Amino acid sequence: MARKVIRFIFVIIGAAIGYYLLPFIYQAVPFQVPTLLNNVVVHFIIFGLIFYFLAALVEDYILKLIHRGEDFLTNLNLSYLIFGLVGMILGLILAWLINLTLIGLGIPFISNVLPVIVTAILAYFGFRIGTDRREEIQSLFNSRQNKSEDQDVRLVDEKVFHEYKVLDTSAIIDGRIKDVLDTGFLEGNLVVTNYVLQELQHIADSSDSLKREKGRRGLDILNELQNNPDFHVQMYEESPKRDKEVDQKLVELAKELDGALVTNDYNLNKVAEFQNVPVLNINDLANSLKPVVIAGEEMSIQVVKEGTEREQGVGYLTDGTMVIVEEGKNYILETLDVVVTSTIQTSAGRMIFTKPTDQWLTQRHSETD
Repeated sequence: MARKVIRFIFVIIGAAIGYYLLPFIYQAVPFQVPTLLNNVVVHFIIFGLIFYFLAALVEDYILKLIHRGEDFLTNLNLSYLIFGLVGMILGLILAWLINLTLIGLGIPFISNVLPVIVTAILAYFGFRIGTDRREEIQSLFNSRQNKSEDQDVRLVDEKVFHEYKVLDTSAIIDGRIKDVLDTGFLEGNLVVTNYVLQELQHIADSSDSLKREKGRRGLDILNELQNNPDFHVQMYEESPKRDKEVDQKLVELAKELDGALVTNDYNLNKVAEFQNVPVLNINDLANSLKPVVIAGEEMSIQVVKEGTEREQGVGYLTDGTMVIVEEGKNYILETLDVVVTSTIQTSAGRMIFTKPTDQWLTQRHSETD
């Protein structure tokens, strides 16, 4: 069907060209053209046939161009196109205002040729500015609208509430974000970008079975969040021309939306904090919810392996907290009564330093004797 349409259009174009062009050709030839050939119908037929066969030669190339155009328009971000067209229209309006002055000068080149050049340049730059600055313009309008509605940023006890929570890949794969949301402790809109989604898909397609399982779990969690009416999940599609690392794009997006970055990535956490972007680290949240242990408190712990330092043993609490037992190397696979000497808290977790209690050591020595 498409081939027939292309040939029909070519025939119409050829007939129109023949109608206007052949009379001039007949006047230019040095001999008299027969009256039978010098009429409108013949003009239509001759050039119509020429362009019909010409269409047969180029229709495959035209079809390829059409398919490429369809693919381009299908994959084109709608907001990208809208902002580009708006920018182009503003550029044309500015060019029209400038051209009024240029045409009024009455100078041949400046009044005739220069307006065309000005129009083309301003239309191009209007389109580029509209597309390249799309995210900034959107965030500007969103910021004004949300400030008027008092939704994006609320002051609560002199602290800032951030409406948008930008999720990174590590937070999604971890899975605990859904549990936190179920409890109602995390409010606002969750933002998932197209490049984070692509990164998840890439991990899910990995040849490594562990990575593949993590990627699929992350995609499953995203689907659960999307399908739950209690959660507000927004997909953010970014312009394809921004060539930056995923982590940097997430930090910039959190800045633009005046939101917070949700991550488990230690390095991304530090980079975001350095750029004054609020970070919600799920590991920090989990550590803060662990029972508080203070120096001098006693507990029972099983030593499961040797420590890195001399004579140290290592055990773990039920929540996964690492416990370092001084002089515990000789008591591997034994359960000791220990007393806490100090604790260290980091984003990677908490470490508790202990030593066996005097009472336990006395009892242990009496048993060996």
